[in-house]
Amino acid sequence: MRTLEEPQGRVLPANELADALREAIVRGELVPKQRLVEADLADEYGSSRGNVRAALSELIVEGLVEKIQNRGARVRAVSVEEAVEITEVRGALEALCARKAAERISDPDADELRGIALRMEDAVARGDRETYSECNQRLHAKIIEVSAQHTAAATIERLRGQAVRFQFRLARQPGRPAVSLPQHLAIIDAVCRQDPDAAAEAMRLHLESVADAIRATSM
Repeated sequence: MRTLEEPQGRVLPANELADALREAIVRGELVPKQRLVEADLADEYGSSRGNVRAALSELIVEGLVEKIQNRGARVRAVSVEEAVEITEVRGALEALCARKAAERISDPDADELRGIALRMEDAVARGDRETYSECNQRLHAKIIEVSAQHTAAATIERLRGQAVRFQFRLARQPGRPAVSLPQHLAIIDAVCRQDPDAAAEAMRLHLESVADAIRATSM
């Protein structure tokens, strides 16, 4: 037990604790339906009970954690069917963002997207799934940023969090990057060409493919 004379270590802030717990859930270190005990989390992560409560509240809003009456919090279990539905809704919203991005794209933004495309191609050639996954996230984030669709962006972020475990596993499946690479390149090409219809369709088809891949995990 720490005494009053002992130096106090840095207490992990609620936002950093939420990030750490989110990452643990995504990577499967915290599993669906696992109880999240405030005292245990405070000890493990070097935070306060108040910060733990605030972090869990944030993850509850995101749909990663759920509150069970008289039993505290636990990691929320998302079924394959729900993950597919979430991805399909994301598809509609991100298609809108791709359309708007194609209408608003600037030369510097287009150069960044083309740079992402080159990195993705290189990552697939080298079999570097980690880099490919990072580029994938950056690509989607960049298109949403360029679109300036703030309401859609907030909704997509909440939806993405709920199904992110499935997408994390998909991104690391052998051969999956080679399947999604042409889809990502088509999105980038259409946005950079300022073709709204093609950009929306390319994004829709990409997330339809993601939904199909998630659906296949239950077979």
